[in-house]
Amino acid sequence: MSELVTGEAVALELRPARLPSRALAVLLDLAVAVAAYVAVSVGVLVAAASLDDAARIALSIATFLLVLVGGPIAVETLSHGRSLGKLACGLRVVRDDGGPIRFRHALVRGAIGVVEILMTFGVVACIASFVSARGRRLGDVFAGTLVVRERVSSGQAAFVPEPPPWLAGRFSALDLSAVPDGLWLAVRQYLTRMHQLDPRVGWGMAQRLATDLASRTGTPAPPGVPPALYLAAVLQERRVREARRAFGDGGRVPQEPASPQQPAFPQAPASPQAPTTPRTAAARHAPPSPSSPSPSPSREAASERRSGTGFVPPA
Repeated sequence: MSELVTGEAVALELRPARLPSRALAVLLDLAVAVAAYVAVSVGVLVAAASLDDAARIALSIATFLLVLVGGPIAVETLSHGRSLGKLACGLRVVRDDGGPIRFRHALVRGAIGVVEILMTFGVVACIASFVSARGRRLGDVFAGTLVVRERVSSGQAAFVPEPPPWLAGRFSALDLSAVPDGLWLAVRQYLTRMHQLDPRVGWGMAQRLATDLASRTGTPAPPGVPPALYLAAVLQERRVREARRAFGDGGRVPQEPASPQQPAFPQAPASPQAPTTPRTAAARHAPPSPSSPSPSPSREAASERRSGTGFVPPA
C-alpha cells in the first residue's frame, strides 16, 4: 500500500497494482491495438497499391506510430488513465499525488512504452516493476505516474462515522459551493483514519481541517462541538444534498456505520468533551420545577367554561 500526503497532511491510501494484473491489462491492450493495426494496415496497403515502395514504407511507419503509439496515448488521455485492459482489470493510471493524468503524462508513458514494452517484449518493463517499490515501470517514473487498483473488496472499505442525531440538520443552510473537492477528500480520509492517529496529532489535524472548512463555508463549529463532530456533520449534510439531487426529496442517504472496535469520535486529551445530547444529564433527571406546574384537568375544564364553548373534557 502506498500512502500519499496531501496539502492538508492527510495520508491517502493508494494501492499500487501488482505485476500480474498490470501484465494482463497490457496484454489486453496490445491485443486490441494489434488487431486495429492489422486492420488499418490492410486497408492502407490496398489503398496504396499503386504507389512505389518508398511511399508504402512511409505509410506503414505512419500507421504503426498512429495506431500502436498514438492510439494508447489518446485512449489514456480521454479516459483519464483507464484503457480497455486497465478497465477490465480494475486498474487506473494516476499522478503521484493521486490526481488524474493529462496528455503530457500519457505522452511520456506511451513514448517510453514503445521501447520498454514493444521493442523489448516487456522485459525492461518487468525488470523495472520488480525493482520499484511501488511497481512502476520506466514510463511511470519519467511521467510521474502510478498504476493503482480501483476495485477494493468490501472488507477493506473504510466507513465514515455518522454524526450524533442532535447535530442532524444543524448545517442545512450552509453554503458548500466554495469547498473544493480536495478538501472534501481530506475530510473523508481523516474521518476514516482518525482512530489510527495519535490523539494529539489527530486532534490538531481535525482543528486545521475544521478551520479550513469554516473559512470556505463562513460558518465555524458551534461552541462546545469538537472539530471531528463538526467535520462529520458537514460531510453528512453534503451527502444529504447529493442524495436529494440524485434521487429527489425522497432519496435516503446510505448509512455508513462506524467500526465496532472503535468509538465513533475520540476525544482530545485534556480538552472539554462535547455534550452527547442537547440536554445535560442534570436537566434530564431533575424534578419539575414547582414554579411552573403542569395544568390540571380541573383548570382546563374551568378555562373551557369561561370560553363559553360548553364543552368539558372528561376527567
